[in-house]
Amino acid sequence: MTGSGPRACADGVHVFLESAACSTFLDAALGVYASIRPGFPYACFGVLVGRVQGDSARIERVEFGRNVRATDGAALGEFSQSIVPCFGTAYENPHRGYWCDSTDLLRILRDAELDGLDILGSIHLHPDWHNIDSPGGGGSPLSEHPTRMDTYVFAGTGWPINLICYLERRKGSMYHSWGAWTPHTGDPSNPRCEALPVRLALPAPAGAGRTGTAVRSMEDP
Repeated sequence: MTGSGPRACADGVHVFLESAACSTFLDAALGVYASIRPGFPYACFGVLVGRVQGDSARIERVEFGRNVRATDGAALGEFSQSIVPCFGTAYENPHRGYWCDSTDLLRILRDAELDGLDILGSIHLHPDWHNIDSPGGGGSPLSEHPTRMDTYVFAGTGWPINLICYLERRKGSMYHSWGAWTPHTGDPSNPRCEALPVRLALPAPAGAGRTGTAVRSMEDP
């Protein structure tokens, strides 16, 4: 939950998520989703790597680190002393929540700097937990919007861009939606965040990279 990288996000910034980064996270999230069951709300968390130019934040990569939420002393203290009293006993479950290993975070930062990039923020999964833990949808639903706990974490890390990917199963098919959020930390006693416009890149058309191959439009003769 410790952050590194740019600490401010310009007003009106748009987030552009490249297709490779999107696919990287979705592949991981779908794998985690398949393991989730009542009592085991496994987390999927990644670090956003990219660059900010003017009013555009381009996410080029999603990197992963080990989750030490149940083993790291600082994480255990934060959850027991601050998070559980504030957000409820559900967060006593060691499978709920994420704490990125500090050595992995340092590795991600150094690798990004070698490529002239920055750590811009975080991305994490919201599953349709209300359907998994409470069949029939009796629980409080999640979405691509941040929970109170998310807002607390976003403010604590200070990262300017935080993506939430919501996954929901409907009649055997999987659907996803995305939200991008930036924290406002002026009042530590009342953390809040605001939505940022997020754009998902389309995958490159098949054959677009082949020599001599052109993509034809419907208007081409």
